[in-house]
Amino acid sequence: MKLNLQVSFTDGSTREIEASTPDMVAFEDKFNVSVATLGQDTRISWLLYLAWHADKRTGGTKLNYDKWLETVDNMGETEQAPK
Repeated sequence: MKLNLQVSFTDGSTREIEASTPDMVAFEDKFNVSVATLGQDTRISWLLYLAWHADKRTGGTKLNYDKWLETVDNMGETEQAPK
C-alpha cells in the first residue's frame, strides 16, 4: 500500500511525499489503529504523521515531528496514483 501526499511548506516550497509500507507500519504502531481506518475516519494528524515519517525515512528532513509540523503550511492527497 502506498499513499501520495502533497505538502506545502511555510517557505513556499511544495513536495510530493510517498508514504509506503514502513510508514504504514510506523503509523499503526504509533496510533494503534489499522491503516484501513484512513479511508473511513481520516484525521489530518494521521496524514501529517505519515508524510513526516516518509519524509524523514527518505532523507527529506532531519527535523523531529513537532519541528517539521511547524514548517507545514498545507497538505493533501495528490490525484496521481502512487508508483
